[in-house]
Amino acid sequence: MASTLNTPLVLKSGTSWADAWQRCLAVAPEAFQEDRVLNLWDASWRADGRALPATSPVDASPIAGPPRLNAATAHQAVRASLDQHRAWRHVPLAERRARVAATLDALAEHRELLALLLVWEIGKPWRLAQADVDRAIDGVRWYVDGIEPMVDGRAPLEGPVSNIASWNYPMSVLVHAMLVQALAGNAVIAKTPTDGGVACLTLAGALAAREGIPVTLVSGSGGELSEALVRAPEIGCVSFVGGRDTGAAVATAVADLGKRHVLEQEGLNTWGIWNHTDWDALTAVIPKLFDYGKQRCTAYPRFVVQRSLFHEFLAAYLPAVRTLRVGHPLAVEHPEDPYPALDFGPVINAAKAKELHDQVAEAIDRGAVPLHHGKLTDARFLPGQDTAAYVQPVTLLNPPPSSPLHHAEPFGPVDTIVLVDTEAELLAAMNASNGALVATLSTDDEATYARLAPQIRAFKVGRGKPRSRGDRDELFGGLGASWRGAFVGGELLVRAVTQGPAGERLPGNFPEYQLVP
Repeated sequence: MASTLNTPLVLKSGTSWADAWQRCLAVAPEAFQEDRVLNLWDASWRADGRALPATSPVDASPIAGPPRLNAATAHQAVRASLDQHRAWRHVPLAERRARVAATLDALAEHRELLALLLVWEIGKPWRLAQADVDRAIDGVRWYVDGIEPMVDGRAPLEGPVSNIASWNYPMSVLVHAMLVQALAGNAVIAKTPTDGGVACLTLAGALAAREGIPVTLVSGSGGELSEALVRAPEIGCVSFVGGRDTGAAVATAVADLGKRHVLEQEGLNTWGIWNHTDWDALTAVIPKLFDYGKQRCTAYPRFVVQRSLFHEFLAAYLPAVRTLRVGHPLAVEHPEDPYPALDFGPVINAAKAKELHDQVAEAIDRGAVPLHHGKLTDARFLPGQDTAAYVQPVTLLNPPPSSPLHHAEPFGPVDTIVLVDTEAELLAAMNASNGALVATLSTDDEATYARLAPQIRAFKVGRGKPRSRGDRDELFGGLGASWRGAFVGGELLVRAVTQGPAGERLPGNFPEYQLVP
């Protein structure tokens, strides 16, 4: 995807990391120093912790790294958050609403800077970075407008909510959850993701703290801080978004302690094709499934295709995947050009790119058939820039059972296809990961969909269309190993972080019961 004029691309004017950093220093000088971001605890910004070096996935240039606290300081931060919580839970709802609404106005005012930080820190193309910020703002406004009936007869928890989230959606998942938790009467703690997003979260945290929201924002390794952020008796609820390995350790800890929890974990989301003929609809949706390089908890990296339809599936799939636009999210032909329209930029870091390349190579060595492999030479890059974190789309047929690509979510732009001959095989292949967040079945026959969909182990199952996490009143959860604890979305998010009547059973996936509303 070279420049149409065959001229070297340049960085869009005013979008360098240095530009973004100077804007952060001007907007929130209390939270940013010349060479680092600060931690926020006990209502004070602190230059504690060891600031680690970090690089942008966009071009491997230096950016701000997380100032990692030790375990003892993290415990101090948690104890201070409990003090904030005990005061905040008695603040009248009208005042909480006003403060959260003022925070949203401040986030909206600095929308473009928050989005630019997301571009540099986690490699999101401009369109998707803005969408992440907008979904956070719009989603929380929905709660601000309708919070009264959601908290009627309910009370804040006994301690603050501890948030540990992955790096891919700092605003629309993490900041959104924190502000709703605070609106419901809780102090909130968040650990900045190790892999990216610290500056964006620091700016958002500064804007919230100015309005009196009881926010604690700390950085550190999960292993060192988990004792404080998960097991500490002061914590009223643990909210986790991430992989199954880490999630399993958190799940064990909260189960042992009987602590309120919301644990969203990955699963292999699948798209089944059975007795299907609307190939134009499939062709139209394929590029959208690659948004942000499939680095989403609701991405679809696996297609399960009826063998007799495979040739028609390929005729619909391959032309669509060849249209994908990849490259530097800020590279343009002229400095004042609009942001480039891309499907995705880099993956989160060069190590992840290498892992994906190695997994693909190993799968092919063991028998997988490569059907498509994009070339980096077709991507949009600045002259001489580092491209180690970029992965062009790859599609493999029948990854071997020994490959991680057979049973786990790759979290990158790698699709795998499995062929089946019977409905039983279709269901077995779609349920390969013991539970998923979303799935889709494309079939012409409504009765076939009605019969098969309930047997697919995903929380949301679409017919011919992708399912998403959802916004506003759409509930969200997972089946099997993809989710532990209370479900969220709409009123359920508020119920998950408040206390109801004695003996209440929250909708969710718990060791002792599963309740789907």
